[in-house]
Amino acid sequence: MNGGMDELYREVILDHHRRPRGQQPLPGPADARAEGKNPSCGDELLLELACAGEAITAAHVACHGCAIATASGSILAELVPGRTPEQARALAEAFREAMHSPDGALPDSLDPGDLEVLTGVRKFPARVKCALLPWITLLSALEARDGKAAGLPATTEA
Repeated sequence: MNGGMDELYREVILDHHRRPRGQQPLPGPADARAEGKNPSCGDELLLELACAGEAITAAHVACHGCAIATASGSILAELVPGRTPEQARALAEAFREAMHSPDGALPDSLDPGDLEVLTGVRKFPARVKCALLPWITLLSALEARDGKAAGLPATTEA
């Protein structure tokens, strides 16, 4: 990646860190909720989703952590509303795979938006968990939503 693209990606991450989206509480009770922790970095995250029918209508992400985790949570809060839980799950799984692959490519068919800028974090293995924390927490929230009767845990560690 050239220096100009690195700078552009850095600016997008800093914008999401400085003005994180999804900070406002949900207007009603959450339909899905999970907490995530990254013990190696100290990041902590609360994720709540509101759903109507087969769509996620809103995401509340309260992240206390580094710039990468905060930006990743902010990007999640922008990308998940309007998707079905299955589409959100597919995006989270694709991001997790991209973060562990040599090329870091995300399928265009998933409409990854600003999420692509975070794939550059792969160059810094210690920070991959920071970028993945919101997305792993999303998967936990969706599992808890799908398996409420099974009593699945709603806390995860990256």
